[in-house]
Amino acid sequence: MHKLARLVPIIINPSLSQLNNKQNRFTTDSLDEGLTIFLQLGVELTGPVNPDTGLIVNVTTIDDKVHKLVVPLLNKHISHDFKQGKRIDISELSRLLYLVWDTLADKFDNATLSRLTLELNPFRKIFISSEDKNMIYLSEKFEFSATHRLWNDNFSEKQNFDVFGKCANPSGHGHNYTAEIIVKMPTDRRSLHLGSLEKIVDEHFIKLVDHKNLNVDVPHFVKTIPTVENIAAFAWQLLADKFGEAKLHCITIWETDKTYCSYYG
Repeated sequence: MHKLARLVPIIINPSLSQLNNKQNRFTTDSLDEGLTIFLQLGVELTGPVNPDTGLIVNVTTIDDKVHKLVVPLLNKHISHDFKQGKRIDISELSRLLYLVWDTLADKFDNATLSRLTLELNPFRKIFISSEDKNMIYLSEKFEFSATHRLWNDNFSEKQNFDVFGKCANPSGHGHNYTAEIIVKMPTDRRSLHLGSLEKIVDEHFIKLVDHKNLNVDVPHFVKTIPTVENIAAFAWQLLADKFGEAKLHCITIWETDKTYCSYYG
């Protein structure tokens, strides 16, 4: 079984009564009307590969379904709330994502819709999965900068440099880290506010590690090697019980854009 994923950019203009298909293909039409809302919908499909085409579904089919069915739906609801001055919070966005799921679920022949992700900005997204549709997942990314040295006092100097290479440099080295925090909550209990999540993560994790020498300034890492794996587990330890009805699902720490580790507790 294969999984196919497609990211489809969507432009919503709440000041217009309707959007045509052309206005969501990054033409100048969509930009000539002033301020717009940019979203990105991730569509993941599971299914067999057609032996004649080598495809699960042609990605242009996914694009067409999203533009013809989803864009009018989102534009209708978001524009209505926008014009009414209604706050479009995570609860409302979650409801819309389920409407999108119901709209697309039977539109791809032998392929099954397995996940829908709505990216709200480069740092925030929500998603639902066929594995547990009773849960809504909220992802938020945070940035911090820190230095560390990878070193095991039980190793010889040669062993340390053999294992950790340049990362065993006595003066340490720095990274601009990204931490992605994913929490999940039942669909009927969308009580976590984004401001609360940001405050919790900032207070209980980011402030402890940002602009710090991890080996020296963070007591946990005096005896624990501050690898990306151990940083992820440390963040989980600090945050696991902090979100009330929402449950911590996963923490991913990016050390660079090429190296990251996810921890599920």
